[in-house]
This record gives sequence, structure tokens and C-alpha cells, in this order.
Amino acid sequence: MSESERLNDRERRAWFAFLTMQEDLRRHLNRQLLHDAEISLADFAVLSTLRLAQDGPMRVFELRDALRWEKTRVIHQVSRMIRRGLLERQTCVEDRRGTRIALTDEGRAVIDKATPLHLRYVRQIFLDVLSPRQLDTLAVVSETVLENLEDELFED
Repeated sequence: MSESERLNDRERRAWFAFLTMQEDLRRHLNRQLLHDAEISLADFAVLSTLRLAQDGPMRVFELRDALRWEKTRVIHQVSRMIRRGLLERQTCVEDRRGTRIALTDEGRAVIDKATPLHLRYVRQIFLDVLSPRQLDTLAVVSETVLENLEDELFED
């Protein structure tokens, strides 16, 4: 590996801190949701995406795009949540071969209970420990990397 391919100390510190923070945040958020609402972070992501969807139920590809997950992950997660009574499949009017994924009454109740608890925890472990300037910097950094990733997707 050439010298230009290696990470310098600053790059290594930033990259590994980011990776560790990301994993630890996911673990803590998952644990909080399991404890407070008996759902996983993945459950929360699906339920909240459907709850916030302005057009109601979503096709799997719409859910996949919103969550930025692989198709198989969405399909497996949705199937598990249907078995637990949190979601249901509905016939798609525009395309009889397709289905839409919708919240059940139980799924709506679960996400309505979980959301304020989750947001309070996000504030406690993440937002409140950062200054307004740090939050702005984090937003700019995240948006810059996301724009770069979007550009990469279109180059393939």
C-alpha cells in the first residue's frame, strides 16, 4: 500500500470515531426502543416511514428508497412485521400484481407510543451534547457526503 493510500492520523481519527459512533448509536437506540416500546430500531424505521408517508401505504420499492435499504432487507423486515401484526399488505389499485404496505391499527399505536420516547432519547444522547455550531457542521458534513454518494450512484 502506498503512502497516499494510507490514512493519516487526522483521517484515521475522524473515520474510526465516525464508525464507532455510528455503531454505538445504533446499539443504544435499538436497546432503548426494545426496552421502552418492544420494537427494534429497524421496526421503528419502517413504522415511522409509513406513519409519515403523506400518501399512506407504500409499495416495497418506495419503502426501500425511503429507508435506503437493500430490497431483500425491506422484504424480510416487512414480512416479520406482518407476522407480528404491525403491518399488512394491501392490493395495489394501479398495479394488480403489486401490493402496498400499510400500518395496522396495532402498528400505528406502537409507533405513536414509541416516537416521543425515542425522540426524547435521541435528544438526550445526541442532540443535547452538541452545540448549535456542531449540529450545523454535522449537517453540512452529512449533506456533503450524501451528495457525493448520490453522484457516485449515477456514475455506474
